[in-house]
Amino acid sequence: MRLSLPDRFIRRCQSDARGVATLAPRQIYILPTRYGLAFALLLVLMWIGSINYANNLGFLLTFLLTGLGLVTMLHTWRNLVGIRCQALRSEPVFKGQTAVFRIQLSNRRRNERPQLNLRLEEGEGETRDLSTGGDATLRLSTRAERRGRLRLPRCTLSTTYPLGLLYAWSYLHLDGEVLVYPAPGDPLPASNQPSYRQSQQGDKGVGSDDFVGLRGYRAGDSPRQIDWKSHAREQGLHTKQFGGDRSDRRWLEWDALAPLPVEARLSALCRGVLDAAEQQQEFGLRLPGLVLTPARGEKQRLAALQALALYGEGER
Repeated sequence: MRLSLPDRFIRRCQSDARGVATLAPRQIYILPTRYGLAFALLLVLMWIGSINYANNLGFLLTFLLTGLGLVTMLHTWRNLVGIRCQALRSEPVFKGQTAVFRIQLSNRRRNERPQLNLRLEEGEGETRDLSTGGDATLRLSTRAERRGRLRLPRCTLSTTYPLGLLYAWSYLHLDGEVLVYPAPGDPLPASNQPSYRQSQQGDKGVGSDDFVGLRGYRAGDSPRQIDWKSHAREQGLHTKQFGGDRSDRRWLEWDALAPLPVEARLSALCRGVLDAAEQQQEFGLRLPGLVLTPARGEKQRLAALQALALYGEGER
């Protein structure tokens, strides 16, 4: 059962300074389900029948079931009161992928809280039981249609415990987000090749000491470093890499992609970042108003992808 109210009538449960939202008694809505309406109709018919036939046992059963319905309303409402909700850190994704928000529910009471359902404003949710004093982490998914910061949409926490006669829910506004990188585009032009510089770490460079592996041939490579054996086996031209005095340095530049629109440039640069990181190249990034100095490794990769994801954020 899904119900919605106009925004001006909604009592929201919002995160505090610590990012935790605690459901207060006056932030919970409750209405009968279709089974609850059928149950109420049955009680009315039983009451009319008892009056018509002056049946005391009928009155007793009607009032007993009415009391059961009122107690059920209390238990349904109590199943939500006091639950703590917090949005946890979520992993970044690329545009077009599915973003997953991680939300933790905490129960600080001595009684269990069964049949809790948490869902986003659009889409199916996840149902979980909370044990006494326990926590549960739920994952809600949505498609990442735009790059940048994807804010956690409004969530609905609901329950029909214990008999399914009543539906109680509350709206959650949590401080959660997923960073969405640009979708990787086509590889950069072949002319955008790495340059070389003096390396302080020979085992990660391209030099003339210890052999560390092969890479594809590039125009200008010395014939003495070409792996002629693999070429003789018709495996293509490859250049031997040695730890030593030189290392790859590659600049990924915004201006080099001038004919392309903004999002296409960001996608192409994203592909360049992924390729450079995969090939363990040292690379830098130049964007309007931002220069990321050349480096290598996972930290550099994440910094470059974040810069591309947040480019022009204040202008959108």
